[in-house]
Amino acid sequence: STFGGRTVTERRGPRTGTLAVLAVVIALLASAAGSFGTYLLTRPANSDLDPSYRLGTAPSGSNSRAPESIAGVASKVLPSVVSLSVNAGASASTGSGFLIKGGYVVTNNHVVAGAEPGSSQIQIQFSNRKSTSAHVVGRDPESDLAVVKPDETFGAPEIALGNSDNVVVGDPVVAIGSPLGLTGTVTSGIVSALNRPVQAGEENSTDTTWLSAIQTDAAINPGNSGGPLVNAAGEVVGVNSAIATLGRSLGGQSGSIGLGFAIPVNHARRVAEELITTGTAKKSRIGVTIDQSYQGAGVRIDNEVRGGTQPVEPKGPADKAGLKPGDVILEVNGVVLQDGYELIALIRNKAPGEKLTVKFQRGGQEKTTVVTVGAASPQPTPSPS
Repeated sequence: STFGGRTVTERRGPRTGTLAVLAVVIALLASAAGSFGTYLLTRPANSDLDPSYRLGTAPSGSNSRAPESIAGVASKVLPSVVSLSVNAGASASTGSGFLIKGGYVVTNNHVVAGAEPGSSQIQIQFSNRKSTSAHVVGRDPESDLAVVKPDETFGAPEIALGNSDNVVVGDPVVAIGSPLGLTGTVTSGIVSALNRPVQAGEENSTDTTWLSAIQTDAAINPGNSGGPLVNAAGEVVGVNSAIATLGRSLGGQSGSIGLGFAIPVNHARRVAEELITTGTAKKSRIGVTIDQSYQGAGVRIDNEVRGGTQPVEPKGPADKAGLKPGDVILEVNGVVLQDGYELIALIRNKAPGEKLTVKFQRGGQEKTTVVTVGAASPQPTPSPS
């Protein structure tokens, strides 16, 4: 404008929009500066963080395994293994078992001993997690074996039974069962020893028995009882039945310490057949009474009549083989005997009719004879089925 002959230029301030933009920019800069300042104050002195760090994708692969591998054996056997739960009040118990021909399940006697005859107190769960009730067909406390029949099998395959006479120390084996209720548990190891005399059955029970067992270092824990011990071909070679544990004075370890024991499958095969066909199993015997006071090598036959029982049963298997009171049995089928329990276990694992080569000592001289295993007279007992 013109004022007093001079031209005056009007000075205007910034527009309102411009001021707003500047305010936003200043605020953002202040915030960024504050955040950067906070980062500088709080970041580690030598930070290894890398925002661009990536590990890449997983490599391609396959879930298939060789049939002879542990995974391959487990895949083959698992569908035939079951877990058992017995709900009999104070005597409730759990264990494992395996399916055999005809829809029967083999397990340990001490797993199902609490079930009442004819009852459905037993529940069986298969690998597909389907469950059904079952009843006892027959049980044999002397061998710690039992057979039960589930109401359904849900198409589960029967397991393959092997030959325990072909098992040697060092063979790889796999144990499958439900330790501590953990169904479908697979452990592996080797055969650690054979013909190991072991007491099996529930502690403080009248149904405890002596077994000539397969020893393994495959982890076996409470709940594995009755489950299969299989070889590299997936064939059952034993029925897991007992474990050795360290006493409470040695730390209270009650789980696996690498000392597990299984009933040889050849013995289990015979007992299962007899339980299914007759409801009872034959008791193997040779007809001698053991001298419990003897402390020397081998096992001495008693030389006194005790409770009306002759030390060598007249016309019994030992008598027919020429054994006499006072004879010391040194070996059975080449196994050097350490005590009477070992002799009992070896005989119980044999079927009536099998022959035993027995080396014994009489009057300082060693002799050899062949004893044909006999069967105890059957006792009239009601059939559980």
